[in-house]
Amino acid sequence: MPSGDIFDPAAMAVAAAAAPVPEAAPEPTPVWTLIQGLTLREFLSDAGELTLDERRVIVEQSLLVLEQNYAHLPLKIAMHGVNPLQRLKLLRAKLDRPGTPDPELAFHAEMLSIFHSVRDLHTLYLLPEPFNNTAAALPFVIEEAADGTGGTQYLVSSVDSPTLVPAEFVPGVVVTHWNGIPIARAVELNGSRYTGGNPAARHRRALATLTSRSLVVHLPPDEEWVDIHYIDLDGKPQQFSMEWLVLRRIVPPTPPSGSLPQGFDLEGQEVASIRAFLNPPAKAAEASPSAYQATGKFLWREVATSTGTYGHIRITGFQLGEFATDAAFQQVFLKFLNDFVAIATHLPEAGLIIDIRNNPGGVIAAGETLLQFLTPKKIQPESAQMLCSPLNLRLARESPRNYGQWAASLEQSVETGAVYSDAFTLTAPTLANAFGQFYHGPVVLITDARCYSTADIFAAGFADHEIGEIIGTDGNTGAGGGNVVDHTDLRKALREPYENLPRGAGMTLAIRRMLRVGGSAGVPLEDLGVLPSVRHQLTAADVLHGNQDLMERAGSILHGKPVRRLRLTAVPGDASLTVTLDTLGLDRADLYVDGRPRGSYDIAAGESTVVVPDMVTATEIRAEGFLGKDLVAVARTFLD
Repeated sequence: MPSGDIFDPAAMAVAAAAAPVPEAAPEPTPVWTLIQGLTLREFLSDAGELTLDERRVIVEQSLLVLEQNYAHLPLKIAMHGVNPLQRLKLLRAKLDRPGTPDPELAFHAEMLSIFHSVRDLHTLYLLPEPFNNTAAALPFVIEEAADGTGGTQYLVSSVDSPTLVPAEFVPGVVVTHWNGIPIARAVELNGSRYTGGNPAARHRRALATLTSRSLVVHLPPDEEWVDIHYIDLDGKPQQFSMEWLVLRRIVPPTPPSGSLPQGFDLEGQEVASIRAFLNPPAKAAEASPSAYQATGKFLWREVATSTGTYGHIRITGFQLGEFATDAAFQQVFLKFLNDFVAIATHLPEAGLIIDIRNNPGGVIAAGETLLQFLTPKKIQPESAQMLCSPLNLRLARESPRNYGQWAASLEQSVETGAVYSDAFTLTAPTLANAFGQFYHGPVVLITDARCYSTADIFAAGFADHEIGEIIGTDGNTGAGGGNVVDHTDLRKALREPYENLPRGAGMTLAIRRMLRVGGSAGVPLEDLGVLPSVRHQLTAADVLHGNQDLMERAGSILHGKPVRRLRLTAVPGDASLTVTLDTLGLDRADLYVDGRPRGSYDIAAGESTVVVPDMVTATEIRAEGFLGKDLVAVARTFLD
């Protein structure tokens, strides 16, 4: 794991007043291709070639990792009343009985059901070839919105291929039935086959996968075609049927890296990649009435509301890719941070709306490091624990780079009977505080039940450090509180008792559980998630017209909150240092040069110049801004 000391804060080529807005991100390479003329029935007719012995290997390895490595097993047994280990033992016994084995799809169905029973999107059974390179999709998206009478309705928010659906089936139509079932009930039934730690997460997952299903994490749809009843824009009932589109993967999936602590939702990534293929970002932007600019992992814009104009940044993910060296990671990591700072400092200082809806997570350090840019407070990263087991102790001893910190307490658990190890941070505190605050205005965060894992950790840090209000379009986040690893990572670390899984099958699991800090110190994030301080149910204007009502709600919260500014430049002289401060909403600034206090100055709004005497050399200048006794802003600059 790259540690905080590989980062040189001076390497951050950003300054709050001068950072250039980064160039737009290039269009991503398509992950999928459409298999013309192939129906779902034809695909399934010859899919699957697992032997009986290969099935046994999958079951034995599943038993091993769930019993010995899975961090949340005690929690899941207690919260959900499940027993995945016994179910796997029963499946193993069934495979050992003489006679013809069940069809392969039945085996996969049972494996998926066992893994889904723990309701953890980190802990998944991944289907083998050819399922793992296939997806079933429909060329439109359905979203839920308030209907104006206290209820909800299901609107078509986008149509990717208008030639495949009736001319009347356009964004804004209201879907009423799915295969003859009222749409609300159809979503509920779909949710029963998907995992998720709380009802809000399962509901949102069911809606997202209604028209986008990756077969690496789920069985193919039961229906070969779909009957859809809807009300068109003229209020007339309409109906049509269509078969599922079959997609084939052309870009291999990127597994989580064992050397960089990850927290991500594989299923969420799959859904996002399917929608990006069917409706590329450039095409979506052209159709949007309030298009974003895209830079790296960020979509951003200014939004005008009745209370003022604010900045809006959507963080689409915290994935940074795979890296062979710490130096390569540092380069991409710093670009990620630079992109955010450059965008945020060019948006209105009246307020910033951070939006992590649908964010599937990624590198944990990427999420926790961003927090410092939004607050003058010292950031305390979340800590992580491992399940006390003999195999986890072997991991800690034989793979010290990844797990060495946990070795002593895992050894001690034999004597103490502790269920969990001691807790250590996955993000170095020095890194979480290396760069300091860049945006000084008020901030709100928008969440939903599909922001997961590192996005959950980011939301928890936002709440625990009291950075601002959290607006939830659902009653909870996705509640993914773990560090996920792939089965192949465990095999690389120890070799035996792990075995290669047959025909491209796989599994992921939460190897460490995350604990919150601040006022929620010690509370696990898994299943509990982060509760919003403000609820907002999406409206038709939100779904169809760039989140208009949601932005109004965010603006009403930001309006009237204190706006701060603290920018500084420094010019060295022969034996002194001249520092210029540009401030708003402060009455005092304390200066530190290379970590040492050099003076406290009363200031007024606007520019102030102070001279620090007896300074021959200086590298880092930090200003702490106060209003009365309260520290409300921090800024830093570096000299060559």
